[in-house]
Amino acid sequence: MNENPLENITADQIDAYGLDEQLVPSSAVAVLDRLVGEWTVTGGAEGIIRYEWMPGRFFLLQHVELEQFGQTITGLEVIGQLHPFGEPAGTDVVSRFYDSMGNTLDYVYELEGDKLTIWAGTKESPAYFTGTFSDDDRVLDGAWVYPGDGGYPSTMTRR
Repeated sequence: MNENPLENITADQIDAYGLDEQLVPSSAVAVLDRLVGEWTVTGGAEGIIRYEWMPGRFFLLQHVELEQFGQTITGLEVIGQLHPFGEPAGTDVVSRFYDSMGNTLDYVYELEGDKLTIWAGTKESPAYFTGTFSDDDRVLDGAWVYPGDGGYPSTMTRR
């Protein structure tokens, strides 16, 4: 018999897991509101991306339709803080990108002032994007850097 482990949960256990807490999105995630909207991407990858909030504003969704190195890349990225069952929410803003070729890629986001950094894999990774928002938030201009001499410029312009 498959028993649901949550079926017999008590009120004390709910309190212990923090399931009755009214959580609010963190400021580290909320600052990414500057990304919401549709953008034209130029540089080493070209196409359209769109950011939107998932209801509750705990997670930002990025829809991707790009051409890069002769390949079409379509996918969905979910950006926010990890909050496993029974544990406190993490402090880093992380993401997982799912593409139409079956790849899953992890990133860490950090927005300080007008500077956005996106590390591939883990924070402080040698593969990362860094870009700066224009004063009117209509352009995010930067570059992807890869270990060695790799990387490419990348500019996002709000549509």
